[in-house]
Amino acid sequence: MRKPALYSRTPRTGPLPPVLAARDEPARPAGADAPRSLQPWRHWMRAAATDPRVMWASLLLLSVALGVSLWQGRVGAGQALTQKDIDAAVLRTLTTQVLPSPAARAAEKVRPSVVRVEAFVRNRKGEEEDHGVGTGVVIVDRGVILTNLHVVQGADRLRIVFADGSDAGASVTGVQAANDLAVLQADTVPDDLQAATMRSTSDLLPGDQVVAVGFPFGIGPSVSAGVISGFGRSFRAPEGQQDIENLIQFDAAANPGNSGGPLVTMDGEVVGIVTGILNPTKARTFAGIGFAVPIESAAQAAGLPPF
Repeated sequence: MRKPALYSRTPRTGPLPPVLAARDEPARPAGADAPRSLQPWRHWMRAAATDPRVMWASLLLLSVALGVSLWQGRVGAGQALTQKDIDAAVLRTLTTQVLPSPAARAAEKVRPSVVRVEAFVRNRKGEEEDHGVGTGVVIVDRGVILTNLHVVQGADRLRIVFADGSDAGASVTGVQAANDLAVLQADTVPDDLQAATMRSTSDLLPGDQVVAVGFPFGIGPSVSAGVISGFGRSFRAPEGQQDIENLIQFDAAANPGNSGGPLVTMDGEVVGIVTGILNPTKARTFAGIGFAVPIESAAQAAGLPPF
């Protein structure tokens, strides 16, 4: 669609145009107020009109000037670019400039929306102790955050650390136990807080690349990359009481602390909330199979409209 024409709102400050000025000023003899630099040309034009020799000399000078101008234009323009020249320039740029990987670009796009979630409890003496560290992702810029229920369950106090290093308290405002999801509301938020972009999983396929961003073992934010391994998986965490259905299986490295973090596409758009890893041992370290709740279910937990 064509853009409408733009009109300047700046008031006119210069002299009035001749047509408008003529309305308020008396007529003057032709040439009386002409700049001195133009007066010789007026005499030349009068002479050319009365003397044919002057007219032909004028035409000759104009022809020479036009020829010189055309010659300079051809020399300055040079040869036209060919496809070979363009390919060579692109190849040179690719070989001399280090470009970020797709995973790095995806992680950088979602990074401002990823938060560290710290849970605290009070012991029998009334002293505050660490209860665990997880990850969350901001989905509404007023401080609405998605994370896992098991990250915040049983906590007496929650602390959110934003991407810019600032922190705030938070409270649980919603729970979707069937999908191990919790919705948090930060007490205060940075002025420039950014919400992540969410995307439907309907057109994703096994093999599509994804990135997981979070705080594994409290270290981070950390980035790992992999692919979607499958859909519609079921999983029960060792401490869980029920199976979680309809999960995304992925192979990007995830460990305790990644829980509640975003699983994003190469465009940096959130398609899932990391919720668990499958490991047949008691080590609880990553063995190549991770699970994420599809963002459609996660958004419903926050009361957002479906995709």
